[in-house]
Amino acid sequence: MVFLFILEVMKWDHAIKDYKHYLRIERGLSENSIINYSMDIQRLIDYLDTYEIQTSPTIIEKDILQKFIFETAKLVNARSQARIISGLKSFFNYLVFEEYRETSPMELIESPKIGRKLPDTLSVEEIDHLIAHIDLSKPEGERNRAIIETLYGCGLRVTELIELKLSNLFFEEGFISVVGKGNKQRFVPIGETTQKFIITYKNEIRNHLNIQKGHEDTLFLNRRGRQLTRAMIFTIIKRLVEKSEIQKNISPHTFRHSFATHLLENGADLRAIQLMLGHESITTTEIYMHIDRSHLSQVMNRFHPRR
Repeated sequence: MVFLFILEVMKWDHAIKDYKHYLRIERGLSENSIINYSMDIQRLIDYLDTYEIQTSPTIIEKDILQKFIFETAKLVNARSQARIISGLKSFFNYLVFEEYRETSPMELIESPKIGRKLPDTLSVEEIDHLIAHIDLSKPEGERNRAIIETLYGCGLRVTELIELKLSNLFFEEGFISVVGKGNKQRFVPIGETTQKFIITYKNEIRNHLNIQKGHEDTLFLNRRGRQLTRAMIFTIIKRLVEKSEIQKNISPHTFRHSFATHLLENGADLRAIQLMLGHESITTTEIYMHIDRSHLSQVMNRFHPRR
């Protein structure tokens, strides 16, 4: 009975602290993912404070959570609502796993039905068009071209790109070493074209920067000789899209999606694409694939014995 009493008085800040530690150490999530998970719980805490509801993580009941989700649905779209529900399910499953609770109050709460939202993909011509609008007369031009070529040529996540090291480049072998989600390392093939642009940037621009201590091994640097931020990569691409006047919703992830789509359309094996993207599940890789019917017909006509 003493054990149950301890659980009942468990505070939200204590629960979040333990949960973040679990996400960081046990699941190996990035700081950005941990922040997003924490924000879902903070939304719930803010709701409880607003309505002066006195409860704790270990005794909160399903009806309170249902009311919270109902109120949240008025403020966000179905996709955001589904993400919040998923985050809360993960949190309460953690409490059950650690034996802070016997059951999860989120067990029977369903997410809204949403379709799979595929990001825009760029054609090879559109990617070339974007790159053609990079101003190579400025020092950052060579860097930005190398960045776009690396995002598209290797299918990297934006965090993987900014954390890429000189010591991760194995050009003679034709690979780069990438540290992905959960600190998992993978080797990604890199083509000669992408290598060429990286070498040009490295020799002609990077070598002349005043590189700050701690950033000596970082590949892509800002003008002050420090690692670029995620926000800066988004800004570079946003400005480039505006100059090129391409009417699509383009982000760093668009190049990763285009990388995978173009590989698949040209006959690459889905399992090989999965390994290059660093997906744990083949199902995740399939979500990235925006395949039109004409491509499916080509596959059918090429490989089926009754074609």
